[in-house]
Amino acid sequence: MKKNTVRIAAFGFRSIPPSEGSAGADKFAMELYPRLVQKGCHVIGYNRIYKGKKAEHHEYKGVQLKNIRTLNWGGFDSFVHSCIATLHIILFNTADIIHIHNGGNSIWAPVLRLFGKRVYISQDGVDWKREKWKWYAKIYLYVSSYITAFIPNGVIFDNIYSRDLFERKFGRKYYFIPYGCEVPDVAFDEHIFKKLNIQPLEYFLFVGRFIPDKGIHYLVKAFESIPTSKKLVLVGGSPNPSQYENNIHHTTDGRIVFPGYVYGNDAILLMKNAYAYIQPSDVEGLSPVILTVMELETPLICSDIPENLFIVGNNGILFRKGDIEDLKNKMMYTLNNQNEVRRLAKISRLSVSERFNWEKVTEDHLNIFSRS
Repeated sequence: MKKNTVRIAAFGFRSIPPSEGSAGADKFAMELYPRLVQKGCHVIGYNRIYKGKKAEHHEYKGVQLKNIRTLNWGGFDSFVHSCIATLHIILFNTADIIHIHNGGNSIWAPVLRLFGKRVYISQDGVDWKREKWKWYAKIYLYVSSYITAFIPNGVIFDNIYSRDLFERKFGRKYYFIPYGCEVPDVAFDEHIFKKLNIQPLEYFLFVGRFIPDKGIHYLVKAFESIPTSKKLVLVGGSPNPSQYENNIHHTTDGRIVFPGYVYGNDAILLMKNAYAYIQPSDVEGLSPVILTVMELETPLICSDIPENLFIVGNNGILFRKGDIEDLKNKMMYTLNNQNEVRRLAKISRLSVSERFNWEKVTEDHLNIFSRS
């Protein structure tokens, strides 16, 4: 390793490459860190391994992976994993720059700074407002936001709304770097469609975690009342299944399909060939799934929260957050106005290709990490 090589350690995501239970942070890590390696950095990523699972990767496109076992308890898994990752970084001096995902893990920033590390945190939203957390977790996340705000060398937000909220609340300046968008060309393969018993363009689609923040309960209720032969495919789940997820699965509508987790080319094919993609979230950061869907030129229906509006602008079909009737109406609109929604989808692709570029995202992160 060259003497002046930038050494980076990263934790707070689930795994590189994404595995069961992964989300936007994992997609972000998978895209960013190999590009940093290509620019001459040494990067070590700390993967979480849950009970009953085994480590499948020790390296990914030049990124060295340290697989650490953690708990299966929701919320505590991240805390324990981040604690062990912090100790490993300190004991074995694996990096000089520490990139932490999620402000809930900022509790380890003071420790790392005491040992001379430069610490940067990526914060994707206002975590203490997320409904998935129990009351004690919300208190913890609210308190940890003060550590996030003042202790690290820098805080990076993927959306301007959360950044502005932190700047107003804490009277400090923070960085803004959005996600990039780059979707590989994937040859059509009918396997995933046969497996799920669906036809291209004959289904609505959602991909993500089954947690209240994502608003899937709005989507299910809206779809159940729509007279259509099209299906609703709900891809994903939760790494720690809850009563909320069980309630979603208890729908009696036979048109709703639950494939579980789908990754890689199959996920891209499902998004590319959906009649429309629906993101009914109450809370988001900057959604990499929305970026992917827009890049694939798939019609999009999403809630009108500011974070979604920042990406979509006027190039998608928006419904009022939490309004089931409005979501139903917008779904019906797409069914009755296919040409118009396809036109908007074409404009969307041009918009995200110009505004969200992984090369620039990588350069921006490297510039921040390289500051003394």
